[in-house]
Amino acid sequence: MERIHGGDWAAYRARYGRDPLDFSQNISPLGLPAGVAAAIRAAVEDGAAARYPDPGCTALRRALAERWDRAEDQILCGNGACELIFRFALAVRPARALVAAPTFGEYERALALAGAAVTRVPLSPAEGWAAAPALRRAVERMGRVDAVILCQPNNPTGRCEEKGEVLALAAACARAGARLLVDECFLPFAEEEGALTLLPHLAALPRVAVLRAATKLYALAGVRLGACVSADAALLRRMGECGQPWPVSALAQRAGLAALADETYPSRVRALLRQERPRLRNGLLNLGFSVPEGRANFLLLRTGRPELGEQLAARGMLIRDCREMPGLCPGDYRAAVRRGEDNRALLRAMEEVLKWDESC
Repeated sequence: MERIHGGDWAAYRARYGRDPLDFSQNISPLGLPAGVAAAIRAAVEDGAAARYPDPGCTALRRALAERWDRAEDQILCGNGACELIFRFALAVRPARALVAAPTFGEYERALALAGAAVTRVPLSPAEGWAAAPALRRAVERMGRVDAVILCQPNNPTGRCEEKGEVLALAAACARAGARLLVDECFLPFAEEEGALTLLPHLAALPRVAVLRAATKLYALAGVRLGACVSADAALLRRMGECGQPWPVSALAQRAGLAALADETYPSRVRALLRQERPRLRNGLLNLGFSVPEGRANFLLLRTGRPELGEQLAARGMLIRDCREMPGLCPGDYRAAVRRGEDNRALLRAMEEVLKWDESC
């Protein structure tokens, strides 16, 4: 199978004739909240799907502004966070940009599409894969940078940067005249979200923009909904002009409003991860893999076994092969944290693969 992103169930189904138990996509293990599903059905039943959606996402932006204590013109909604990454790159048009290695590959792709010369800043396993200090040092060393993108927590390592390090990176970017995009799409999965987010600091950080997405936390990967938040309303207006009109469907807007109204769902997701993430990590460590202690809803596993992904796929399990990510190697994978029964099934399948190889 072509390695692009996780969650490529269509390619798996075409190859194996069935759907996988999918650990390659990093979405909520609790699935779509009932209230959100009901809101999507209601939007279809009352005719919203047959009308053009509100191009300004007025009701949704108002609700998000109230939640995040921001002005409405400081929020831009999009067709998932990935679309907003491309809009950011096209709006800023940086000549020089920095990304960590490894990190989410669409950052570099978007920046390159906008004409940027992209420098990859290698992260060190010996330093716990810390991204913010490495990027800050690179900004200070280069002197002139136009854009920097930080994933917080980083995908695929799961590393969360301390707020002081992110603020130091933001200060270095400001001195260099660079814009900083902080992708916080996975931050709601971390227990420390409130202490780590930059959302309360944006008024003092005019060159910083923050990404959020309902796609991950509320299992809306097939609906697509994200938001970019910045004190620079002019930047958001330019981003709004760098793409198609009506990027957020009427169904996605209704889903977002319903998700915001569900006050208990995020805490239930975090409670499950609090229980299952260390269990899955310990199981993987016991199998002999190297597994950094991430704080997101996924784990990086360094196995030294380039064939493991294919062996698991043949057994009905799909994990994310990370070999093409700069800074990682064949045998490096990412696995989402799912419900306990699913996680135990993955560990059993891995154990079977290892025993099979030893017997051959």
